[in-house]
Amino acid sequence: MWRREFVALLPASALSAQSRRLTADEALKDLLDGNERFAMGKTLNPRRSPADFSKLAPAQAPDAVIVGCADSRVPPEILFDQGVGDLFVIRVAGNVVSSAGPTVKGSIAYGVVALGAPLVMVLGHNQCGAVKAALETKEPALPESIKDLVRMVNTGGEKDLDRAVVANVRAGVERLKSLEPLAGYVEAKRIKVIGAVYDLASGKVTLVA
Repeated sequence: MWRREFVALLPASALSAQSRRLTADEALKDLLDGNERFAMGKTLNPRRSPADFSKLAPAQAPDAVIVGCADSRVPPEILFDQGVGDLFVIRVAGNVVSSAGPTVKGSIAYGVVALGAPLVMVLGHNQCGAVKAALETKEPALPESIKDLVRMVNTGGEKDLDRAVVANVRAGVERLKSLEPLAGYVEAKRIKVIGAVYDLASGKVTLVA
């Protein structure tokens, strides 16, 4: 049902693009290769010209969905050395998934079901402010709206910040694997859902789940 409903919304050019897709493993390799280039200062900066944007005006067929943090230092397209149309990015402080609501979860599902992305990555990063706030033993002096978001961060009971960041990523991965309609896609091996952490100082991404 999900697939039929979403496909009905897509132009013919998008359906044609979906027939020529990377596998999840190929998409992941492309991301990690791009991150290695970025960390070494040897980026290709692909598909970023006005002509590249123009070609994608009719439709999109991204290779991966990235659920990342809203932190200004963690732009997925740059740190993975990707271009326009390569990534379907959802960014929210703390890269939270559980209790994040239909806007975040629906966006992730759309990237998979409607746009055909074979890979979903939950991307955290060290020194994450949202995770730091979640580890505070005292109620932080923050607006209620920010407190509501911080309460969604899953630290896994960890006290160390780096471990809590990883725990939060893994919690997001597990939630997505059990979330319909993604759960069915995972079970059928049509997609992979993985977790990773970006290091702000080195520029490197490490897989954690």
